[in-house]
Amino acid sequence: MRLDWAIAAIVAVFSLAEEIGGRTGEPDRTHPALWIGLALASAVLVAVRRRIPFTSLAVYSVAGGLAIPLSQEMLGAWQFYVELVLLFTVMAEVPRANWRAPAALALALGFLSLMVFADTAPVGPGDVAIALVMTGVAAGAGVAVQRYREVAAQAQERGALLAREAVNEERNRIARELHDIVAHSVSVMVMQSGAVRRRLLEEQAREREALTAVEEAGREAVHELRRMLDVLRSGPESAVNVPQPSLARLEELVEQVRVAGLDVKLDVRGAQVPLSAGLELSAYRIIQEALTNTLKHAGPTRVLVAVAHRRGELAIEVTDEGPAPGHEPPERRGPGQGLIGMRERVALFDGRLEARPVPGGGFTVRATLPA
Repeated sequence: MRLDWAIAAIVAVFSLAEEIGGRTGEPDRTHPALWIGLALASAVLVAVRRRIPFTSLAVYSVAGGLAIPLSQEMLGAWQFYVELVLLFTVMAEVPRANWRAPAALALALGFLSLMVFADTAPVGPGDVAIALVMTGVAAGAGVAVQRYREVAAQAQERGALLAREAVNEERNRIARELHDIVAHSVSVMVMQSGAVRRRLLEEQAREREALTAVEEAGREAVHELRRMLDVLRSGPESAVNVPQPSLARLEELVEQVRVAGLDVKLDVRGAQVPLSAGLELSAYRIIQEALTNTLKHAGPTRVLVAVAHRRGELAIEVTDEGPAPGHEPPERRGPGQGLIGMRERVALFDGRLEARPVPGGGFTVRATLPA
């Protein structure tokens, strides 16, 4: 609205300057107040044109058309330019399939014809051609702006859809991995319960019944988890039952990316404490995604992977030095699927994630997971 009122103020200044300063000396000026009032009303219509685009154009065209026979005077140049602004707004705001769009173009051409043929001064073909071209440019620019908005809205919608799909895909992947971990843990509990039950004495019948119930409930839970895993698993990940990665396999990951071209330095600090399998898996995946992003966006370059075991938290930092010589400058990482996956894994443990370019070149990913 501030921009609209600023444009309206400019229209008011120039139209009043022409009416008061430029045309008051004309001998046939018999109704100056009419034109000054029309100038002020035009500024108001320009200010509200995006709220009522077609109405603003229609009111202005009719009022301007009636002002000529009432005053027996020609319109000034500013009226033509206001008409172009209002026509542009209609073509930009009103859907092209709506009847108001062609009606607005017809009104503008009618207004133009009235200005041309009501003028007592001779009008050449060049003047008419220029007026027609300017009207066509205003209408075409409005259509182009509307089309641009449609394309931008579609692109934004597609981007949001892809982001949602990426989030759902990453959550399904996390669910598959965590279900594997939970199923393994429950299986261990069942086996331990069975081992304890077999060591009980004959007179410990009540304890034996309790442990039997625990075993049965555990086996049923494992069975249900396996059924859910069959539903969640899809694609090549279900073809091979590989062990879940953990921080103990970081050296293997580093060797893999070194073969791919990254000069990786691994720095693990602090006394390692036992972590849950889910947290170790998420930490491993965050490092893996960060290295994959580096290889994708920066190419062969140097990377520092720092893992710090602190009191109550696990800190991860992956920093690269930017694209290697001869590589195209990357479009540094926006909200792609890699960062989406990192955010989902960090959010799973109520952690913190920071991903940003490094001043002078490079990119860093920092994640802190409560341990």
